[in-house]
Amino acid sequence: MFLSVIGPGIITANADNDVGGITVYSLAGAQFGYSLLWLLIPVTVALVVVQEMCARMGAVTGKGLADLIRENFGVRVAFWVLLVFVLADLLNTASEFAGVAAAAPIFQASVHWLSKYVLVPAAAIFVFSVVTRANYRVVEKIFFAFCFVYLSYVVSGFIVRPDWHAVMTQFVWPHFTPSKAYLLTAIGVIGTTISPWMQFYIQSAIVEKGIKTHDYKFSRIDVVAGAIFTDVIAFFIIVASAATIFVHNAHAGPQHHITVNDAGTLALALGPLAGKYAALLFAIGLLNAAIFTASILPLSTAYYVCEAFGFESGVDKRFGEAPFFYGLYAALIAIGAAAVVLPGAPLLGIIFWSQVLNGALLPVVLLLMLLLINNRSLMGPYTNGVLFNVIAWATVVIVGALTLVSTLQLFFPSLGS
Repeated sequence: MFLSVIGPGIITANADNDVGGITVYSLAGAQFGYSLLWLLIPVTVALVVVQEMCARMGAVTGKGLADLIRENFGVRVAFWVLLVFVLADLLNTASEFAGVAAAAPIFQASVHWLSKYVLVPAAAIFVFSVVTRANYRVVEKIFFAFCFVYLSYVVSGFIVRPDWHAVMTQFVWPHFTPSKAYLLTAIGVIGTTISPWMQFYIQSAIVEKGIKTHDYKFSRIDVVAGAIFTDVIAFFIIVASAATIFVHNAHAGPQHHITVNDAGTLALALGPLAGKYAALLFAIGLLNAAIFTASILPLSTAYYVCEAFGFESGVDKRFGEAPFFYGLYAALIAIGAAAVVLPGAPLLGIIFWSQVLNGALLPVVLLLMLLLINNRSLMGPYTNGVLFNVIAWATVVIVGALTLVSTLQLFFPSLGS
């Protein structure tokens, strides 16, 4: 029974270690060393709680999150909320293809013609073909295969030989730096670890898989395992970046500093600092993450838009049965890929600000989720307990406060500088 139910939790959580996530974790390690590792502990707890709520709503109601928002808050609220989230997801999708472009130089060193102008369109065609040409069970197995490639980051983390005493000390001991850069990075870490689009996808996946309340105890294990696995990967990405770039810059003169512009830059920098195998494994993980999430993120968007406005949806349906679903999926992929291959496209800006936007939108989706999950007429005996409500509300308040502070710093740069 467990093997038949497992899937949505692990796949959704791992898809969230996307290009934006890898970039933010890489920047966190390169700029602040191990000092942001502690944040992964409360973030993992929050991720378990948030993902479990959506999975539980899907199993109990048999409906997706967007569908529930429309039914309980009205079409007008659903329209404006989803419009903002679609625009954010478009930026997020572009950031995934920006990751493909960032990984291209590493592979181009061996295959000279494999530039971003070849790799990005090929990735877009591959993503659309894989998801639209197979049924849900086949797609889920392909997504599982993507999940295991993330272990390359664990290997990279050991290859760079970090100071494990320093790593574990800063992992369990919180450290704060009251600066604009630190706060923005912290919001980015939260926003990329608990992304708004994840909540829509996991609930839709639970519904499409047909998981009901009597199977849900197994699905909860799936959610917890996925959250832990994804943040273990995030831990090793930060460690690999901190043990190489941060340590190098701390001991080198300003003229020899290495600037990390994106995860691709970090992968290239790992070569001379930690060996070609560390660089190659990091690049493979980056490309895997880009293609994996470029498959799932626009799929999540297509799911929740169709749910909210009554269009047929689902990868088990043929194109003629769900034309809007597949058309929206194709449009998001095409626009996201095209934005990246344009000359002078700001890849780092697309990636980083997409994650900051995720952090800013997260309180909105969490607030709607909390109102729904605690509605007894909707959830019956499956409403939140006190502990889950405390953790979820704390997440809303903390992320909202961080977002407010970072916004004030953008308009008043002297604050926290």
